[in-house]
Amino acid sequence: MALTGQRVVVIGGSSGMGLATARAAAHAGAAVTIAASDKGRLDAALAELPEGCAGVVADTRSEDDIAALFEHVGHLDHLVFTAGGAPAPHPVAEVALAEARRLLDVRFWGAVTAVKHAIHRMSPHGSISVTSGTIGVRPVPGFALGAAGVGAIEGLARGLAVELAPIRVNVVRAGAVRTPMWEAIPQAQRDGMFAALAKRTLTGAIGEVEQIAATHLYLMDNGFVTGTVITVDGGSVLTAG
Repeated sequence: MALTGQRVVVIGGSSGMGLATARAAAHAGAAVTIAASDKGRLDAALAELPEGCAGVVADTRSEDDIAALFEHVGHLDHLVFTAGGAPAPHPVAEVALAEARRLLDVRFWGAVTAVKHAIHRMSPHGSISVTSGTIGVRPVPGFALGAAGVGAIEGLARGLAVELAPIRVNVVRAGAVRTPMWEAIPQAQRDGMFAALAKRTLTGAIGEVEQIAATHLYLMDNGFVTGTVITVDGGSVLTAG
């Protein structure tokens, strides 16, 4: 129960890595609040979480929503930001610039907004952790904008670690992880994709959301880690395939 008596806010906590992190933090004794833009998904997530967890509807693209979220929460110890849409190719030669800018609205500017409104309420012994992805270090055709977004969030975290000290700021850089965002793909195609991705790792498997959650909890608990990017990818960035 390493987080007993601490308050954790997970933005993007209604599914996938965020929900797994919220669940793990609650089992570790924390008082957990999750935030997401969709009330239906938020209610479904709360039904899965231990009793005592709370939920707030908040759109990360709205500063008013985020300000109201932290006004509601009050004091907090740890902020986890996992919000972001499913990856999709956006070739630079074809994308409209307005759409390109919107790609950063949630994952990057949403994180900036959350940090802005959280820090004045945070314990000086607390932490902020955000998620990024291996696309930033192993880009593929069509995902240059996604790689840029990842680079931006990792650079932001390093800068914030210096600016906000002693509050700690870190990044969990996830590889291929089995999350609900893949469920729109037909089962047979999804199984084939997962098998192909697993072959590109050193562990022979893709990640599970619980492994990402465990990394976020480690970053909450270890008071000597800040300004760090932890890659959780089964070693995929080291393979040639």
